[in-house]
Amino acid sequence: MKISTKGRYSLRMLIDLAMHDSDGFISLKEIAERQHISKKYLEQIVPLLSRGGLLRANRGYQGGYMLSKPADQYTLGEILRLTEGNLAPVACLEREVNDCSRAGECMTLPVWQGLYDVVTRYLDSITLQDIIDKSPSAQGNDYCI
Repeated sequence: MKISTKGRYSLRMLIDLAMHDSDGFISLKEIAERQHISKKYLEQIVPLLSRGGLLRANRGYQGGYMLSKPADQYTLGEILRLTEGNLAPVACLEREVNDCSRAGECMTLPVWQGLYDVVTRYLDSITLQDIIDKSPSAQGNDYCI
């Protein structure tokens, strides 16, 4: 599994919005500058995140975007499934019902299913708030001399 630029940039955008949630609606220009991401690329990501219910938009003067819910209610799994599609390591696990003709005799299927379960549990256990809380920039500069 390889996370695309769309998935990585979506995550960075949402983290940026979470870190600036007290600022109200944030323009794409501000996010682009802080995250060193093309504004044009962010414009392509926004509709996907909006349709998925992750963003709120405000048009016009002082318009922009903000999260639609608190940062601790967004999991990485939710975000990556929205941006990347299914996170299954093999095609036969992409659908709820495995219709592969070899599923009953496939000796490697349990390995792929185990990997999928571990990845899914891990990504669903991390929230945007967890990432912010563990970030070095979120830590205070508490120096002891």
